[in-house]
Amino acid sequence: MFLRNDHGLEFAGAGVARSFGRAIAAPPPPLTPWEQVRERAAGIDWVPDLGAAIGSRAWWRGLATCTALCAGTSYFLAPDLGPIAGVAPAPLAGAQWEEARAQGIAPLAWGASTGRRMAANDLVNPLAEAPERPVIELAATLGEGDAFAKVLERAGVGRGDALAAAELVRETVALEDIAPGTRLSLTLGMRDSKMVARPLETLKMRARFDMAVSLTRNGGELALNRHPIAIDRTPLRIQGLVGGSLYRSARAAGAPAKLVESYIRAIATKLSLGRDVGSDDRFDMVIDRERAATGETRLGKLQLAGIERGGKPLQLIRWAGDNGEEWWDANGENERRGFMGMPTQGRITSNFGYRTHPLLRFVRLHKGMDIGAPHGAPIYAVLDGVVQNAGRAGGYGNFVKLSHAGGLGSGYGHMSRFAVRSGERVRQGQVIGYVGSTGMSTGPHLHWEVWKNGRAINPKSISFTSVARLSGDEFRRFKARVRTLLGVSVGG
Repeated sequence: MFLRNDHGLEFAGAGVARSFGRAIAAPPPPLTPWEQVRERAAGIDWVPDLGAAIGSRAWWRGLATCTALCAGTSYFLAPDLGPIAGVAPAPLAGAQWEEARAQGIAPLAWGASTGRRMAANDLVNPLAEAPERPVIELAATLGEGDAFAKVLERAGVGRGDALAAAELVRETVALEDIAPGTRLSLTLGMRDSKMVARPLETLKMRARFDMAVSLTRNGGELALNRHPIAIDRTPLRIQGLVGGSLYRSARAAGAPAKLVESYIRAIATKLSLGRDVGSDDRFDMVIDRERAATGETRLGKLQLAGIERGGKPLQLIRWAGDNGEEWWDANGENERRGFMGMPTQGRITSNFGYRTHPLLRFVRLHKGMDIGAPHGAPIYAVLDGVVQNAGRAGGYGNFVKLSHAGGLGSGYGHMSRFAVRSGERVRQGQVIGYVGSTGMSTGPHLHWEVWKNGRAINPKSISFTSVARLSGDEFRRFKARVRTLLGVSVGG
């Protein structure tokens, strides 16, 4: 078919007309209703970004799509919750029941026995009376304040045997001298009737560190046997570098805590541990030691406390003089200072005098000396005296006040805890408390004050010394003791 227009002749065929100028497309066929729905749905964004345009119509549409997908997935992947079919076993009877009963755990009513040979069956006849074991072996421990005979009675020994055993042990060692915690190994024999206590057949114990005893029944009577234990009493010598902390270094070298405290108290009577002792100095201590042939070791008192500073040794020896045991130097002199270097080991963080208070921020008189030390470090009395007060004291926190002879007094503040009570007498070097940070404090330290006739004075300004010297036979015995202690090898 030919069509004419403004551009010339055109040929139209197969739905498309070609002309000499341009082609004109035929209009598309109309869409069906289903195709119209699909076309509109394709133009909708079903998965919008749920983090943008929250609350809009597109956002709610996306939320609905997400919810529908999650619900559909959960529905199709959900397991079947219907019951699972099972088969109940047939009840046992006859020989099968007897076999299962013998191999199973029996109820309490059947004696709670298990296993083929232990489970009860119809052939078992109950006994009218259960037989007793021929002997019973027991162990008892002597507690603090326990009576020896009472411990045996509590363990099941008859009163007569308990008293007889106590009298026999008393022949070797006083019963009150037996250390608490001592273990007693007992063997009780057969008795004629259940109405009486079992007889004591044997008793074994460590009565002393160097003596073990045993009791045995011979012919109806108890007999005592002593078993001496060989003891090596060679003292223990420990040496080492002071390092960053004298206490920690001595503990690391193997010295017990209480003996390290005794050592520090002894050295502090001659030196200021904070000022005079350096990290390159060497400590030296000799300790009483007992080693038993059975392998036990027991440490006693500190006998020598020494320290070497710059090649110059200071050696203090424990010696019993007219005033009891005191520390004497190797030359037989006992020099007692009015004050130790400091009441605790540490560094001086604030001296006596006017200063700006670290918390109140104004200038006022600092009536004592602050010594920085680790929390829990021991604090020692600087002189013999009496505890006037041990309790809270405002900004000083936990505070101990001591009164000394000659109108002197001393105070110790910011303690973490006390080691003395009001009215108690203390000796120079005795632990009276421990370093803390109670009251108005910026950290663990000791605030130390000294008074003269009630007026606060600089602790560094008080110093006095008294010297006692040994002579004659006592001095010769003392020098022999010094040579013995210095002859002890390290570790042996």
